[in-house]
Amino acid sequence: MISFLLSLVALVLGYLLYGRFVERVFAPDGRVTPAVAKADGVDFMVLPSWKIFMIQFLNIAGTGPIFGAIMGAMYGPAAYLWIVFGCIFAGSVHDYFSGMLSMRHDGANQPEIIGRYLGHTTKQVMLIFTVFLLMMVGAVFVFSPAKILGDMWEPAFVVDNFGQYTFWIIIIFVYYIVATMLPIDKIIGKIYPLFAFSLLFMAAALTVMLFVKWPSIPEIWEGLSGEALTPKNIFPSLFITIACGAISGFHATQSPLMARCLKSEKMGRPIFYGAMITEGIVALIWATVAMFFFYNDPTPGYQLIEGGQKAVKDAPSIVNLVCNDWLGVFGGILALLGVVAAPITSGDTALRSCRLIIAEFVKLEQRSIRKRLYICLPLFAVVIALLIWQMSDKEGFGKIWSWFGWSNQTLSVFMLWAITVYLVRQKKPYVITLIPAVFMTVVCTTFLFSEQVFSFDLSKALMVAAAACVVSIAWFCIWYRKETTK
Repeated sequence: MISFLLSLVALVLGYLLYGRFVERVFAPDGRVTPAVAKADGVDFMVLPSWKIFMIQFLNIAGTGPIFGAIMGAMYGPAAYLWIVFGCIFAGSVHDYFSGMLSMRHDGANQPEIIGRYLGHTTKQVMLIFTVFLLMMVGAVFVFSPAKILGDMWEPAFVVDNFGQYTFWIIIIFVYYIVATMLPIDKIIGKIYPLFAFSLLFMAAALTVMLFVKWPSIPEIWEGLSGEALTPKNIFPSLFITIACGAISGFHATQSPLMARCLKSEKMGRPIFYGAMITEGIVALIWATVAMFFFYNDPTPGYQLIEGGQKAVKDAPSIVNLVCNDWLGVFGGILALLGVVAAPITSGDTALRSCRLIIAEFVKLEQRSIRKRLYICLPLFAVVIALLIWQMSDKEGFGKIWSWFGWSNQTLSVFMLWAITVYLVRQKKPYVITLIPAVFMTVVCTTFLFSEQVFSFDLSKALMVAAAACVVSIAWFCIWYRKETTK
């Protein structure tokens, strides 16, 4: 628990100190923001700052800081270090600059920003990459809450599991269609603050219970390995498993949504940097709670090795177990909101971002419902195809989730490199994003070669990653020399 308290204090200090330093590097000013200059009553509009924070937090959080932290807890106290250092020095910086650069470029989406600083070819690649990632998010975050609801409550007219899940998939997907099509203040602006409050309240309640129980869990100085719980290597698996609680490329697709609703650039630090730190705190709490359940065996069947296996296969059940055991009936209601509503609210904004990215690319204005349908109909058709695959192939969900995790972090790599180029051109301390960019390049390359496609052993994967690191640094040095001698 001492490690937990130190990590909690570090995250708060990270916001107060490093967050302010990052803000000074960017230097927000009093210029007119896209929310005012391009107000259209659909995607560009001024919203209250407290509401923007709640929406931003839920947009980027979803179930990521819960499920990812539970699975990350299997790696032991190393999870604390990644959550703290990743969140302060990588994830929050990534999210802040993603949102602020969007504001500086008239509310531009993530592929447009990357293209502006990494070139037209990179923009085209990232456009396809990002759209595919967002469609995967939509599919994953329809199926997972539908499965949870189907297992919890079976409608009387349904006679098999397939129909049971299909019923909830249809209900959730209808909501996605409505939320993606309507102006941002009609549904998202009204219900997101409630769900965000539920997630925060649940995290606060679990923190109180941690202090009441004061569990005996491994401390950082006792060793970083969680080998009793997982056979996988800490590197690179931990850095892919815990994404939303440390750094996540998906966030760069979400920050522009709120960048189009801020009336002042000076609100950027609490909205973008602050929301990521808050997410890191939530991930820290859930990692600690999961360690308590894994290492102390409070419930039969959730102990050490078996507990680790269950965390990978059935994280939603662990959430329900924790909430019901510690928080009672009210905790069960919060668990339902956290495990079901959170992925739904990540899925609908993912599809909304996807619509806007495609619209920006084809230069199709989105004030008209008819023109929104031009994009939404084929978009929804692809997501439905992914859903059918998930349901027909018992390995489908796992495959999509695995690719989602890797592509999510790969997206952060490109965004970090784009921000680094921006900082160089502005003659600002670019090292604050260069180091995270190089590190995440190594992580994603190692994971790709060791687990995703090529199945190299770790030593060979690290050699490939080292080569990728050298190439990326060499490219940067060559580019930097040309840039500074113009």
